[in-house]
Amino acid sequence: QVQLVESGGGRVQTGDSLRLSCAASGDIFSNYAMAWFRQAPGKEQEFVATISTSGGSAIYADSVKGRFTISRDNAKKTVFLQMNGLKPEDTAVYYCAGRLLGQRVARGEYDYWGQGTQVTVSS
Repeated sequence: QVQLVESGGGRVQTGDSLRLSCAASGDIFSNYAMAWFRQAPGKEQEFVATISTSGGSAIYADSVKGRFTISRDNAKKTVFLQMNGLKPEDTAVYYCAGRLLGQRVARGEYDYWGQGTQVTVSS
């Protein structure tokens, strides 16, 4: 199993950028597909992006496609979410998640979760 810790959240203005990081410890990181989910106040948690074990494949939610980029550094056991062109509707707590092997977009498919990091985008 892996333990996940997110960082990099904060309060920004519309159009700004942020880079979230998720540091893993424990098991062999390169065996895990990783993902980012988010939960806005009063809403259900939603999928943002996922990346394959090697980093060669990524899937994005339509709402972030073209603005967000997920990447990973297996040597540093870290997954990143580069967020550009932020909008107020991106305001949420962002969670890092991991599962062995294949990418999935459903949150129920992920076994390991971080504690979340708050991103607030003001207009």
